[in-house]
Amino acid sequence: MSAKPTAIAPFDAERALKLARDTFDIEAQALLGLKARQGAGFANAVRAMLECQGRVVVMGMGKSGHVGRKIAATLASTGTPAMFVHPGEASHGDLGMVTPGDVVLAISNSGESDELAAILPAVKRLGVTLVAMTGRPDSSLARYADLVLSSAVDQEACPLNLAPTASTAAQMALGDALAVALLDARGFREEDFARSHPGGSLGRKLLMHVHDLMRGGDAVPKVGPDTPLNPMLREMTGKGLGFTAVVDAADQVLGIFTDGDLRRLIENATDLRPLKARDVMHTRPKLVRQDALAVDAADVMEQHRITSVLVVDERGALVGALNSNDLMRAKVI
Repeated sequence: MSAKPTAIAPFDAERALKLARDTFDIEAQALLGLKARQGAGFANAVRAMLECQGRVVVMGMGKSGHVGRKIAATLASTGTPAMFVHPGEASHGDLGMVTPGDVVLAISNSGESDELAAILPAVKRLGVTLVAMTGRPDSSLARYADLVLSSAVDQEACPLNLAPTASTAAQMALGDALAVALLDARGFREEDFARSHPGGSLGRKLLMHVHDLMRGGDAVPKVGPDTPLNPMLREMTGKGLGFTAVVDAADQVLGIFTDGDLRRLIENATDLRPLKARDVMHTRPKLVRQDALAVDAADVMEQHRITSVLVVDERGALVGALNSNDLMRAKVI
């Protein structure tokens, strides 16, 4: 016979809210306690990872393994080559991923994980630096380690004091602290972060240049200064950007004429027939260099409340055009 399902007590919203608040309090206190426990061991661990000629290999079982995967990912994305190796798989061949030039960061709250304990002798024989992140400095893991980082907490947030909650929060925070200290020591910058996140919004803003997005060649509307108004309007309409550049024989930008300028001419009842490009253009249009960051072009448009800019090369010659739709399609803005 199948076991009877456990009866579920009526939901108590007030108790749920109280437990949530208690969880926040307990985990906050755990992190404050973690702060007081760090000292020379933390600095030495950062130095070992900084001087590592290979990679930081993170290991952990269960919830510590989930935290370890995140720590490895954070390290890798902030300039410290790192990877996660599952301790159970390591004893069946994956230990071959670890090389003598690596630093192994082994995570276990109890420090007595069977899967970790089984491979510690082999890890030590490789000659790597072993850093233990554990809640028990007297554990088997701590005794094997070259350096010990204390992730001890006074209690779990779980009402039964069983489920890893405050302890995993402490491990996560300690991993973040390692990553922050390492990126600072490496002189890691926004540009470096963007290079490892090319698909993210920061990557697009810091890696994408104007020449990657601009319209070029025949797609750029341009006329000479003596072009009559009708051919100039045909150029604007045909290229569909709502403006045309006015350039000299060397493609140096002399001015710009926009749809807004045309509306204002019509509103003023001006006789348009004798007008030429030089008569109606703005002589100081906003320009951006083709090697500028796309986000800088977006800033120019926002600052001057315009939707398009002309793009020039290092000689000031017209090479392209960029509008806000181009930037939005690329998710720069």
